Order: sequence, then C-alpha cells, then structure tokens
Amino acid sequence: MATLIKENSQAPSFTLPDQDGAQHSLADYKGKWVLLYFYPKDDTSGCTKQACMVRDALPDFSKLDVTVLGVSVDAVASHKRFAEKYSLPFTLLADEDKKVSGAYGVLGEKGMALRTSFLIDPDGKVAKVYENVDPATHAEMVLGYFEK
Repeated sequence: MATLIKENSQAPSFTLPDQDGAQHSLADYKGKWVLLYFYPKDDTSGCTKQACMVRDALPDFSKLDVTVLGVSVDAVASHKRFAEKYSLPFTLLADEDKKVSGAYGVLGEKGMALRTSFLIDPDGKVAKVYENVDPATHAEMVLGYFEK
C-alpha cells in the first residue's frame, strides 16, 4: 500500500471521469478549497450515509466556496445510479484503474478506497487529512475546520 499523503504536502494531480463521463482535473479547482473524499463503494450503507450527510451540508460547503469531489473505484455507470438514487448534487469521480486512490495512499487490501478525506487548499496543498472518518459526522467535522 502506498503511503498516505500528509498534511502540508502538495496534493497529487489527477484527471478522472465523473458520473456523467465528463473529465475533472484537480488543476480545474486551483484557487478554490476542495474536499476530496474517498469512499469504498457506491450504494452501501456507510457510503450512502456519508454521501447524504455531505449532500445535506452542501449549502454550508458552498458558502465557504468548497468544492466537493467524492472518489471510489466504482465505474461511471455505478456513480450515475448512486447520484440519481440519492439526489447527490456534487461530483463523483470514477477511479477504476485505482491510480488516484493509490497516489493518495488510500487503496485498501480489498482493492477499494479507504474512507479517507483530504481538504485541499486553494494553492493545491493538503490542509487536513481525515482518516477512518465516521460517515455520520464527516461533513460537520470538515466544516469545523473553517470555524477555528
């Protein structure tokens, strides 16, 4: 397993397709805060809870100009079904070849991404790493970063 990316280091660049097949690169978000959250699998209980909590907190993320990008190793079509089923208004990225999960050091033994998030600052540096996040409190934990 690759080493987990550390706080204050440059976030690894990437380009991945979203749930509609459109390509997204980390460079597209330069100058903005990005919550890059990795999760194991679409439409499973913990991942659904986490996605819905992020969805419900999206107005708060938007006020802070934070772009939310969810990433798993699931396919584009799986992401599309997941996003539509739960009305997820944010981008889900398909890391099918597992290169991005590997680059961030979050690829687990079973080939799925570990539930880990990276808050990336407008300069592309990792401001905060959240490991083994609790799906129920993930969104509020990240929002708490901005209250200090």
